[in-house]
Amino acid sequence: MKSRVSIAPWIGVGIAVVLMGLAMLLPWALDQNVYVRSFPPLHAEWMPRVGPGTIAAVILAIVAIRYATDAATRLPWRWLLLGSFVLAVAWMVSLATVDGLDGIGVILDTQYEYLNTARAVTDFGATLREYIAHIPLDSVDNWPVHIAGHPPGALLFFVVLVQLGLGSGLAAGFVVIVVAATTPVAVLLTLRRLGAEKGARLAAPFLVMGPAAIWMAVSGDAMFGAFAAWGLCALAYAATSARMRGVAGWGTLAGLLLGYCVMLSYGLPLLGILSVAVLAIARNWRPLPWAFVAAVAVVLAFVAGGFVWWDAYPVLVERYWDGIATRRPITYWIWGNLAALAFSAGPLVGAAVAVAIRGAAPIRSVLSRPIVVLALAATLTILAADLSGMSKAEVERIWLPFVPWLLVGTALLPERWRRPGFAAQVVFALIVQHLLFTGW
Repeated sequence: MKSRVSIAPWIGVGIAVVLMGLAMLLPWALDQNVYVRSFPPLHAEWMPRVGPGTIAAVILAIVAIRYATDAATRLPWRWLLLGSFVLAVAWMVSLATVDGLDGIGVILDTQYEYLNTARAVTDFGATLREYIAHIPLDSVDNWPVHIAGHPPGALLFFVVLVQLGLGSGLAAGFVVIVVAATTPVAVLLTLRRLGAEKGARLAAPFLVMGPAAIWMAVSGDAMFGAFAAWGLCALAYAATSARMRGVAGWGTLAGLLLGYCVMLSYGLPLLGILSVAVLAIARNWRPLPWAFVAAVAVVLAFVAGGFVWWDAYPVLVERYWDGIATRRPITYWIWGNLAALAFSAGPLVGAAVAVAIRGAAPIRSVLSRPIVVLALAATLTILAADLSGMSKAEVERIWLPFVPWLLVGTALLPERWRRPGFAAQVVFALIVQHLLFTGW
């Protein structure tokens, strides 16, 4: 059994690296246009560079590689949470500012993103009522790509920022970074609540620092991921509450957050898989009706305002297939998506999934079950998203809400893998950010 366990990470990393290599080489070797920028499987350009954030990023990487693994296992819990948040902010900012402040302030201001439209919204109720009509490509004043591709909850978030005076690209970028940096905190709290504090501590460095930060720093999808993480965290609290008041209160909060996720992205109903996993780990289904009713209430509130999710989705599918999706070959992207995910989550995600599939690890004595179940649920979620045909390319950004739940599987890695594995993730992030311009 020991030999089988030890070989699982190698198999996982090997598969991830092979997928990444093939996804880069085959389009070039076959002269195949897979319709992303010049560096498939990523929507990125080859652009070697250093910049203002380089020194800070390298210093953070060196310090983290030396101390983070030990600190995560020894720090008092509250300091681990605070340190995770602060380090996540610092890591994202340092990587983004390799391109100077433009690395934070320009991306959300592009024509494809939410801010320009958010600044023009003067009556959100009217926007809701007209939302579906502006999705089709042949409609008058059709929405920009990201707004058309998402329910109006995403636009509403940025409308609120504009109303609060945070509507510049730079201000909104920093807000997204701060919100995204709470994601590892939510995941750690979830694991601890489900009885896997030691696993949370072992996974913490991988959750805080890695290549996903490159895309999280400037992407609305990172904000979606934070809402999802806190929704699942609230569900874990509900499922482990001894009193009915806690079940109802936390369950309602979970439903509100996860229901709003449905209004942030058409792909986030897949969070239902992870939600079921949380309840199964806790062996408590009492929060389900509270969470379900609250989630439905959020969706129905948008219906009352004029936006009907189930009417909008078929229109979105039609626009998707009227656009670039028809030109992106499914024969490449059905596996190229997984290669892009390995770039975003880091190659060690393969090892995390592999040891979760094996279901055995050195930390079995400290209740590895929550780690295994969550990592496998995240894997199932990714497979469902991939097989849907609605995710062809750009998943290094789109699948950010699912990445932390895959990476919890790093807690199952053998001890000899942990420190070098974390170092590999951090160094890989530095390499990707300094060689590629991702545009997110």
